[in-house]
Amino acid sequence: MIGLTSLAQAAYPEPMAGATLAHYLAVSAIMFVLGLIGFLTRRNLIIMFLCTELMFQAAGIALVAFGRYHLNFHGQTFVVFILTVAAAEAAMALALIVLLFRRKESLDARSWEDLKG
Repeated sequence: MIGLTSLAQAAYPEPMAGATLAHYLAVSAIMFVLGLIGFLTRRNLIIMFLCTELMFQAAGIALVAFGRYHLNFHGQTFVVFILTVAAAEAAMALALIVLLFRRKESLDARSWEDLKG
C-alpha cells in the first residue's frame, strides 16, 4: 500500500545539478538566434510564422530554466502566458496566411509590399 508520504514531495527541491543554467540558456539562445535568422532571411509567410514560434519556445525554455534555478514557479507562470499568446498568434497568423494566399496565390512576403501605406 502506498502511504501518503510517498505521494507527497519529501523535501524542498534541490538546486540544478548536471545540466546547469548555462546549458539551458545556451540552448535557448541558439534556438532564438535560429528563429531570428530564419525570420529575417526567409520570405515565405509560413516559414516566418514558424520562426516566430521557435523564438517563443526559446523564451519559454529560458524562463523555465530561470524559475528552476531560483527554485520558484514564476518562470512556469510566465510560460503559460507565452503559450497563450503563441496560440492566439497562431490562430491569427494562419487565418491571415490563408486569406493572403486566396487573394494572390503566393506566400511570398515581397508580393505584399504594395500594402505599405
